[in-house]
Amino acid sequence: MRIISWNVNGIRAVHKKGFLVPFVKKYQPDIICLQETKAEREQSIHQGEVDLKDYEEYWNSAIRKGYSGTAIFVKEKPLSVLLDIPAKIAKKHKLINDGYGDPNTEGRVIALEYKNLYIVTVYTPNAKDDLSRIPLRHEKWDPAFLEYMRELEKKKPVIFCGDLNVAHTPDDLARPKENVGNKGFTDEEREGIDKIIKAGFVDSFRIFTKGSGHYTWWSHFANARARNVGWRIDYFFVSKKLEKKVKSAKILSEVLGSDHCPILLEI
Repeated sequence: MRIISWNVNGIRAVHKKGFLVPFVKKYQPDIICLQETKAEREQSIHQGEVDLKDYEEYWNSAIRKGYSGTAIFVKEKPLSVLLDIPAKIAKKHKLINDGYGDPNTEGRVIALEYKNLYIVTVYTPNAKDDLSRIPLRHEKWDPAFLEYMRELEKKKPVIFCGDLNVAHTPDDLARPKENVGNKGFTDEEREGIDKIIKAGFVDSFRIFTKGSGHYTWWSHFANARARNVGWRIDYFFVSKKLEKKVKSAKILSEVLGSDHCPILLEI
C-alpha cells in the first residue's frame, strides 16, 4: 500500500498550476491525504476543478470558507468515515472556540476505517507568530487528538499523517538555535510529539533516515526552498504493531506546487 500526505495550501491552486494530476499519475498512490485544502467537495466535483477519476473522495471542510480543511482520496472504499475529533473527547478536553474559532469545526481530522487498520489525516492548529494559540494547542488539541488515536488503536492499528505544525527535534529544522521558542519549535509543541512517541506511535521517517537536512516546509522568503532552509513538520506515524511492515518513508522534496512537499509511506 502506498500512501501520500501533502499539505497543498489550497487544492484548487495546486490543481490550476498543473501540479496535482501529473503528481498523482506519477506516484499512483492507493491513498492520498491532503491538508489545508481550503475548499469544499462541491467545488471539486460539481465545478469540475479537481477530478481524480480512480479515487473515492472524502472531505472535511471548515465552516469558514477558504480556510483549513482536509480530504482523503482512496482507491478502495473504507468501511466507515469519521470526521473531526469525537464530541465526547472534545468536550473532555474543552476543545472549544479560543477566539480564533472552534478547531473542531475547522475540518482538521478525517479517519477512514479499513478491515485491518485506520488511516487518519490531521491538520494541527498553528500556534500563531505571537504564540497566542499555544494554550489551545498544548492543553487541549494535542491531548485530545492523541486520546482519539489511542481510542482507535484499541480496535485496530493506526496510521496517522499530516501537517503537525511542529519540528520535533533540532534535526527537524535547518536553524534550531535561532528558532528555539518560536512557533513550531516551542517546548510545548515539541512535547506533543514526545507524548505521541511515548504512547507507542512510531515516526516512520526516522526508521530509515537519521540526521538533519530533510524538510517538508519552506518559507516563501529569502529563497529558503532553493537553499533548503526548511522544517520537517509533516509526518507519518504508525502504531508499533505496524513498524516492521513499513517498507519505506520518504520526503518528496522535488515535488512543487505548495510551500510544503508531499511525504510518502509504503507499507
